[in-house]
Amino acid sequence: MSRDSYREMLAAVQAFHDKHRFRETGGEEMTYRIALMAEELGEISSCVTKGQSKQDLAEEVADLFILLMGTAIAQNFDLNQAFWDKIEKLGMRESRMINGRIRVSEFRDVD
Repeated sequence: MSRDSYREMLAAVQAFHDKHRFRETGGEEMTYRIALMAEELGEISSCVTKGQSKQDLAEEVADLFILLMGTAIAQNFDLNQAFWDKIEKLGMRESRMINGRIRVSEFRDVD
């Protein structure tokens, strides 16, 4: 299998969860996982705002990606399928410039 395979990455994250018994020891509890994801976003922000290296940024983004994959494991959903379903929806959306930056969202105009 290629190191570019989602299934291989998911299996590695599953092995990590199994090794540390996350399911039995609270590591898959959602409020805990959300706190960990918020922490990782803070570390990503710190990398960007403090001008840290691309390597440091890549490591922090990888941490968040691993947490996201682990959340799919913990909640028993197919993140791969969720990704493709969402990217299809995003592809059908219009974009707008908001405050000088592009935004693709479900815009709800207020009357």
